Amino acid sequence: MDARFEVFGFAGLHVLTNRTSAEETSKGYSIATNLGTRGVASAFVDMRSHSEVYGTLAGETARPESYRAEIWRNGSDRDYEVKYQSDGSVINAGRLPPSERAYLEGIQLRGTVDQLTAYFLLERQLARRGSCNLDVPVFDGSELYRLRFSDVKEETLAADDHQKFAGPTLVCAVVRDMIVANPDRKLSTYDKGRLWYARVLPGGRAVPVRMEYETPFGTVSAYLAELTGYGIHLALMEE
Repeated sequence: MDARFEVFGFAGLHVLTNRTSAEETSKGYSIATNLGTRGVASAFVDMRSHSEVYGTLAGETARPESYRAEIWRNGSDRDYEVKYQSDGSVINAGRLPPSERAYLEGIQLRGTVDQLTAYFLLERQLARRGSCNLDVPVFDGSELYRLRFSDVKEETLAADDHQKFAGPTLVCAVVRDMIVANPDRKLSTYDKGRLWYARVLPGGRAVPVRMEYETPFGTVSAYLAELTGYGIHLALMEE
């Protein structure tokens, strides 16, 4: 499955494009996401990122094996790499500066997953149970936190200037409860948000058609622009 999301910020400014690819087999999964600033926003924050995860599936359980993220922001590069062992232990293998590694020394990472897997777990649960209620411990190579998902309501969306999808959705709330934060707050992402999921794929699989997050730069909204996979092709918004 390949999806494209267009992200808008203050006053409807087009700020980012998100491209996500996901593949699932009977035994494993892989997810990759690419972000890049767009248009006028690039003059203020020139940011690109690539993150990917490979993991295994066993029944209802999804377990990452390897997560990697590369972030380029205004000439400052970050490279994160996390290895997840079969016994639940986690190895932080990223090439971080010594000053950034110090605050991570001694923290307990056992049982955590990466952030891409956290959302993958949410979507698998939605397909099985139709509920967002989920609590996932996450370590992304930089910060340790819990993603707490919860049901909000059912809502039927109508198309508008940005929201091109129209139809019934389930709204989920997400709260990011920080346990160990990166001291450089410029690297933080969001504290909480809402996600509108719609069942547009075979087998009851749901995908987000709208997302809103509260970030250090203000509220941003992302909208599904294009989706291809499982015999489905939706073209909702031009690039």
